[in-house]
Amino acid sequence: MQALLGNIFICVILACEIYDMNMKRVILLFVLLAALAFSSHAQGRKEVELSTDIAMFVPAAVGAGVALAEGDYKGLLQLGETLAVSVAASYALKYTVKKQRPDGSDNRSFPSNHTGFSFAGATFLQKRYGWKWGVPAYLLSGYVAWGRVYSKRHDVWDVLAGAAIGVGSGFLFTTPFAKEHELVVSPTVNREGNCGIYVSMKF
Repeated sequence: MQALLGNIFICVILACEIYDMNMKRVILLFVLLAALAFSSHAQGRKEVELSTDIAMFVPAAVGAGVALAEGDYKGLLQLGETLAVSVAASYALKYTVKKQRPDGSDNRSFPSNHTGFSFAGATFLQKRYGWKWGVPAYLLSGYVAWGRVYSKRHDVWDVLAGAAIGVGSGFLFTTPFAKEHELVVSPTVNREGNCGIYVSMKF
């Protein structure tokens, strides 16, 4: 498990530094994260639970890293707002509903904050920077949801509610980075007949 923690930490650092990677590399990064998380499956429910304790932070950490690398401080603020609302809504419901966990440990089962936090980070990545970041982030968040049910910390309704809260928070606070900066990408042909691509962005 220590190796799992170390590898996830290294992958997050790479995501923060190599922010201009192409889509294949982004997907490979998140697939690696998911594979590392899934590797704990053979070790038992406690290990799966621990892996979700770590994996829930990965989409948000990657989102913060990309925002910092892009100098996107407005996006960083939107991420903070998204996560804060997701956590606040989750805990407000936990202390209102008081549903017992499947493992009987306490009565704070509904909704799953782990799932909400992960999906909030994933939705921020998708809304702000596009599907090349969103797809792998949602896949990893799906693992978190599965892991919370598998480890008997939540049932399906808990994780569905958590995912809805996370996605809703992301859609409420996150605006697309490209649209905000008036990114324009279009084909062009000059007077000599040479083809090219025109790219402009307003800062």
